[in-house]
Amino acid sequence: MLLFETTLLSSGFTLEEPQTHASRIYRLIKFGLGIAEDEAPAEAPASEEMPPLEGDAKDVSRMS
Repeated sequence: MLLFETTLLSSGFTLEEPQTHASRIYRLIKFGLGIAEDEAPAEAPASEEMPPLEGDAKDVSRMS
């Protein structure tokens, strides 16, 4: 069913219940990552200050 619904979306069709499809995708991703359904998400430690970006001294992405 997941493959069929994904094919419909890729072809430009819409799903009657997109939340059901999204739930299936999320479960598949959790399974692949080894996350249990009843496992609470771990909270990242809050940081007051962001670390500096690497290579921030010169901007190499400027378009000429």
